[in-house]
Amino acid sequence: MEKHWSNVEYLHQTVNNPNIIIKGTKSYYSNAYTSDFEDYVVRYLYGDKYSLEHFSAPFEYDKLYIGNYVCIGAESIILMGGNNTHRPDWFSDYPFMEKLIDSYQQRGDTIIKDGVWIGMRSIILPGITIGEGAVIASGSIVTKDVPAYTVIGGNPARPIRQRFDNKTIDRLLNLKIYDLSEENITKLIPFLCHNDIDALERAVKQITNQL
Repeated sequence: MEKHWSNVEYLHQTVNNPNIIIKGTKSYYSNAYTSDFEDYVVRYLYGDKYSLEHFSAPFEYDKLYIGNYVCIGAESIILMGGNNTHRPDWFSDYPFMEKLIDSYQQRGDTIIKDGVWIGMRSIILPGITIGEGAVIASGSIVTKDVPAYTVIGGNPARPIRQRFDNKTIDRLLNLKIYDLSEENITKLIPFLCHNDIDALERAVKQITNQL
């Protein structure tokens, strides 16, 4: 397929690293201006061919979890824990090979939940959890966990606003929409592309009662 801004890379079709766990078939990366997601966006993640052949460590490798219906903008970067060998609490933060294992500081898994939109050229630091339905403004540097259905932006990224009031967010999370099959989510499109929470709840109830 010819690269163009209107064409996207569906992650479930291209990702091979076993430490990247993709949920469903709808999440995508806008790769028109770069190489593919695994080669460009995800940095310092163990489990690629080179690291498997050249490095072994006595710790569990961090993983990247990406939910369904996630949109990742062009030239975004997701930093993982493999580069966490620079110790600012030591007199030298240089990653000496002799002390590489001792210097490594595990950051934990990075989790991008369902329905997240990551604006282009954003940077996600290691060990971050981005809540369901959150929006990351373009060019943001995300240094802390992001609450569900919250818009954040800046360097470092800070909350700008909630997409909905707290009660509506709680109702959305309780619906567990993204745990439904993609076929049933498709049936909900008229209600998801709206902001009537009562109507969405009725539609989800009708679907779940038929399961």
